[in-house]
Amino acid sequence: MRKDSRLSRMLHVLVHMHYQTAPLTSDQIAQMLHTNPVVVRRTMAILKAAGYVSSGKGHGGGWQLATPLADITLQDIHRALKESSLFTIGLTDEHTACPIEQAVNGAITDVLQEAEALVLERFSQVTLDQLAVGYSPDGRLPGTSHESEQ
Repeated sequence: MRKDSRLSRMLHVLVHMHYQTAPLTSDQIAQMLHTNPVVVRRTMAILKAAGYVSSGKGHGGGWQLATPLADITLQDIHRALKESSLFTIGLTDEHTACPIEQAVNGAITDVLQEAEALVLERFSQVTLDQLAVGYSPDGRLPGTSHESEQ
């Protein structure tokens, strides 16, 4: 089953954008994510409509943050991307009149709804600036130096 990684990919991009002094083009973001620039533009347009990024056209244009990381939660981005469900466990629907199938589906649904509510509550408590803790713009952890790698 294919995973939907849009949430983690966009969180990655937004934190990187925080450290940029110039806007990032769709091509630059696509290269970072190993995807197509069209996919980037579509997804970034969603975040733009939600007010988290802005864009400029022409020379020097591109995508940049419109909202500080401290004001954006994981839940905000999850909702903006209109992610339908956190879990991809499917229910059987071949024998809908069967009381056992109904009981199984009911139990699975209840547990998944409870788990999703807990995850979304936790998502609402994590801001994107917290994701950047321990990161430095040169990609090194604070306290490391070039000399230690030689």
